Amino acid sequence: MIDPIRCLVVSAVVLLAGCAGQFGPASPAVGDCSALAGCPVCPICPAPPSAAQRVNPLEVVDFAAVTGWNNGEQAAAWPALLASCQALRFRDAWRGVCAKATELRSPSDEEARRFLEEQFVPWRVANPDGALDGLVTGYYEPLLRGSRTKSAPFVYPIYGPPDDLLTIDLSATNPELRGIRLRGRVEGKRVVPYYSRAEIARGTAPVAGKEILWVDDPVEAFFLQVQGSGRVQLANGQTLRVGYADQNGHPFQSIGRFLVDRGELKLGETSMQSIKTWAAANPQRVEDLLDQNPSFVFFRELPLADPTSGPIGAFGVPLLAGRSIAVDTRYVTLGAPVFLATTFPASTTPMTRLVLAQDSGGAIRNPVRADFFWGSGAEAGAQAGRTRQQGRMWVLLPKGTKPPPVGAATP
Repeated sequence: MIDPIRCLVVSAVVLLAGCAGQFGPASPAVGDCSALAGCPVCPICPAPPSAAQRVNPLEVVDFAAVTGWNNGEQAAAWPALLASCQALRFRDAWRGVCAKATELRSPSDEEARRFLEEQFVPWRVANPDGALDGLVTGYYEPLLRGSRTKSAPFVYPIYGPPDDLLTIDLSATNPELRGIRLRGRVEGKRVVPYYSRAEIARGTAPVAGKEILWVDDPVEAFFLQVQGSGRVQLANGQTLRVGYADQNGHPFQSIGRFLVDRGELKLGETSMQSIKTWAAANPQRVEDLLDQNPSFVFFRELPLADPTSGPIGAFGVPLLAGRSIAVDTRYVTLGAPVFLATTFPASTTPMTRLVLAQDSGGAIRNPVRADFFWGSGAEAGAQAGRTRQQGRMWVLLPKGTKPPPVGAATP
């Protein structure tokens, strides 16, 4: 008799091979959330192996080599730093520096810079080919209109995870596969890919009864999935927060790229706003457009005790608008301060500031890669939709601390 656990692992490896096979030369690049306001939860399948690292992705430099360091408004990032320290303070390397940061409650920029220079060492981040510039996108927390019950115009469901969605953690059998989780379902004695977005929308998946809310716009519901979290305002004025709960295991495919390939939009003019405008002008074609992305995100309702507080990121702390970023945790320590030198959306005006690596996502797949959290609401969404800039990054680690081995995701 075949060991059922071993059978499951073999099936998982087959599933992984099939999943990775979807990333071919003809498909958009993994994590290509082109003009979709960033995408912290885009690809669900593990990205294909990256090119061999030909240069050290992290190299010690002096603060004098950090572009814009003296203009970084470091004090504005202090609340985010203190939030990170709520988790980091339990680690030996961070305990002392976090205790000192907590004592410095409201520093000036000069005091904050002096503290960071005394306590931290900057590590310059580089891509595998040695390039120091990388992609900076943006994301935000959208606000939707909704209802707890289905009634016009609230007829588009936001689902919680279905009961038959299977998660396979490959690190249980191979520690080198830490952080790689597959999604699927059992069909007879086989583990097969979970249902696609189109199949879920058509009722093929057993999601009936898993609706947690209903909203009035399918495109807004789609971008809620792209962002991974959001707020929903009910008719009685109550505002709820929903956050990422799980994914269906299919890779993200850019609907913006699809519209460009079809000649519906021009490449340089593609943005979240232009996609919404196209959808409003072509309501009969919206369903087909959304089906081009097989990825589907399931949600859970989260408490919203403080309306001014941001959503909870991958590090387990609330994100701070303009001071939190999502990173590739194989290279950047989750929770660590990062100095980001980029430009404001759709401009050449420099934007240099201290931020905190408090989130992650499948679309963030490179050492020099950041998804910038702009906050909540329409204005933040407009900024996020325009953010597709080049930037440089320096991660700050406590003196005497070395980064984890390349490829090992930080907890």
